[in-house]
Parts: sequence; C-alpha cells; structure tokens
Amino acid sequence: MATRVVMPQLGESVIEGTVVAWLKKEGERVEKEEALVEITTDKVQTEIPSVAAGILLKILVGEGETVRAGTTLAWIGEPGETIPEGDAGLPQRHAHPAPATVPVLQSATEPSRDLGFISPVVARLAKEHQIDLAQIKGTGEGGRITKKDVLTYLESRKAAVSESPAWETPGGGELFRLPEEAQPQLPTLQPSVATPAPVAQGDMLIPHSTMRLAIAEHMARSKRTSPHVTTVMEADLSAVVAHREANKAQFARDGVRLTYTAYFISAIIAALKAYPQVNSSWSDEGVIVHRAIHIGMAVSLGEEGLIVPVIKNADGLSLLGLARAVNDLAERARSHHLQPDEVKGGTFSITNHGTSGSLFATPIIPQPQCGILGVGAIKKRPVVINDAIAIRPMVYLSFTFDHRILDGYGADSFLAKVVSVLENWTETG
Repeated sequence: MATRVVMPQLGESVIEGTVVAWLKKEGERVEKEEALVEITTDKVQTEIPSVAAGILLKILVGEGETVRAGTTLAWIGEPGETIPEGDAGLPQRHAHPAPATVPVLQSATEPSRDLGFISPVVARLAKEHQIDLAQIKGTGEGGRITKKDVLTYLESRKAAVSESPAWETPGGGELFRLPEEAQPQLPTLQPSVATPAPVAQGDMLIPHSTMRLAIAEHMARSKRTSPHVTTVMEADLSAVVAHREANKAQFARDGVRLTYTAYFISAIIAALKAYPQVNSSWSDEGVIVHRAIHIGMAVSLGEEGLIVPVIKNADGLSLLGLARAVNDLAERARSHHLQPDEVKGGTFSITNHGTSGSLFATPIIPQPQCGILGVGAIKKRPVVINDAIAIRPMVYLSFTFDHRILDGYGADSFLAKVVSVLENWTETG
C-alpha cells in the first residue's frame, strides 16, 4: 500500500512550509529515513527524511510552493501501485505565490526571463556576488538553478575578470540604494500582489524570502505587543578574559571552542535565578513565571536573516556544556540542520551584536518572552579604578524588557547581577 508523505508541522506555531527542493525525482528509489525533501518555514530550513522505503511514485507539491501542515506532498510505494484518490492528495496551497518564485537580481533594463523557483541559498549568492541569474543555465530538475550552478558560474567568471575598477552596479551598492522611506514595507507574511512596489529603470528587485517576511512580521508584532524599554550597563571583563585565556586550550582538547557567549549565558542564568520574574511571559490573567530556563541564542545567517535556536534547560549545564551547546547550535543553524524543536520554547534570549563591531543596541524582544540581553563589542578602554586610570576589556550590555512585567528597578537589578557575575568570575562561575 502506498505511503503518504505529508508536510510536517515544524514548530508549535508553524502552520505552513515551503518546498525548497526535492532530493529525489519521481521514479527514483528512496530508503526509509533517507533525506527526501528540503522544507523551509519562518523558523527553520531542514531536510525531511522519508517515512518509508520504496519508489517515489508521485510528487504533488512542486518546489517553491507553500502549503499548510498536513498537506500531502508525495506518495511512496512500489512500482505500479495505485495512488489513493480523494482530497487527501490535494495540496492546500496559498492564494498568493511563494515570494521566492520571483526572478532574482534581474535588471529592470533587461528582458524578463522566468527563472522558476529560486532557493534562498541561490538568491543569497546572487545578491552577494551581483549575479544576473538569467545568464546561468540551470542543471536542476526542470532547469532549476542550483547552488552548484551558481558556484560554477562564479569560478568561470573569475577566470575572465579584467583589471578594470570594480565600480558599484546600479541597485547593488550604497550609491544606488533606495532611501529607507522608499523601501517596501511588508508587515505580514502575505504581501499583496495587486500593487507591487515600483521598480525604476536601473533598479533591481530582490524578492523577500520566507524567512525575511517572517522576521519582518515577528519584529513588527513584538513592538506592537509589548512596551519596550532598554537599560544599559557596562561590565569589566578582566576576570572573564583571564579565565578564557587559561582554559580555552583545555576546552579545545575536549573538542569545544570556548567563546564569550558561554560566559554571558552563564551570567544570565545566575541572574534569572536571582530574579525569576525576568524568566517570564505576560498573559491577561497574570505573569507566567517559568520554572525551566531555556535560553534563546540569536544566530546570524548573513543575508538570509537570523534564527534563534534554544538551549533547553540551560541552568543544568556547566560552562563546558554551555560552550558545547553554543558551538553545536550555531554550526547547525548556519548549515540549516536545526530540528524544529530546537527553535521553540525559549524563556529568555541573548543576541551578540558586538561580533560585527556594534557597541550597544536596543534589541527587540522575541515574543512572548519578558526580555533579551544585547552584548556589544568587547573593547579595551581607559576606566577609573581606585582613583587611578587603568586599561580594561569593557563591554556594554543592553537589556530590553517588557515594561508590562518589569519596572526600572527590577530590570536594573537583574542587569546589575549579570554584570556582577561577569566581573567576579571564578573557576566555578
């Protein structure tokens, strides 16, 4: 009997997904648990394994199509098997097209060519390298342009590069960038297709990916949901820096890269234990104080956006365990190998915006959490210690909190505890 392949629900609040790529073609054999299809949602992009062994009899949802969870994507069975009739095999598609099906990085001055579905990875490469995808011949199924096609094109282009100056191309650099007020604003995941944003001659239209639309919707909704207030303190990281220098070689022998993020998370955990109301969520009935401490860790995916994997029960981990979790989640986030459960359930979050040189920022709270800690760049600065000037590794910490739950005193007390833990770091944390 043929086996149905359905769109899974990749997260508690995720009701739909987009087929990025089929990893098997119709008529090919697939083994049970073998990667069958790549799916993306507003939270994760992951490969879905086959639920059975057999022949991929029929693909019902093509690449680039967005359907609801529970929709039949394909059927697997033995050659000659009959596929069941009925509405179970009818995909529940959106009325609007998936955003990524729009031709990517195509100049408005050139003839249009339907490029078909463009995956987020291909779109990112095209944007980064200013590639007109119309110049690339796709080798994927149905002529789809794959990542390999783009990389091959880049290699061939390198060989032909002249020594002329690399001027900015229209639409690609700061000189030709539209002002902020002219950028299209999409507050929801279902943008209108009736009134597209105007594209002037020489401009390039870069369509929004599913992830970018989701980020836009989540950020706008968070600002509408809770009153954001940010308080900032600075911390002297001399003790942390000394501890890291003394222990990073030992951690490396255990296969773990000791980053500062692990220290900040450890300090957050200590502060949450001291001020448990920060580890909470707002509800109309009252404030829900969470017993478990699940730390969300913002990970940048470059031009694709960002994702927030969650370290579950982080308070039960040592510094080594936290460092190992940070390494693992960050690596798998960037390679799109996170599991659905790993991006939900956070009770407090951290974002390390200082990796790009930012000193301090005012992060947006991931709903329905109470707050998020922003970590700036660690810089050596002159500070006054015991009436003398000294050079110390300093960092600005910004705590953005839900003013419905916390007032200034409670927020400052929490942040002061984070600072105290960092400045008085010991072998045991």
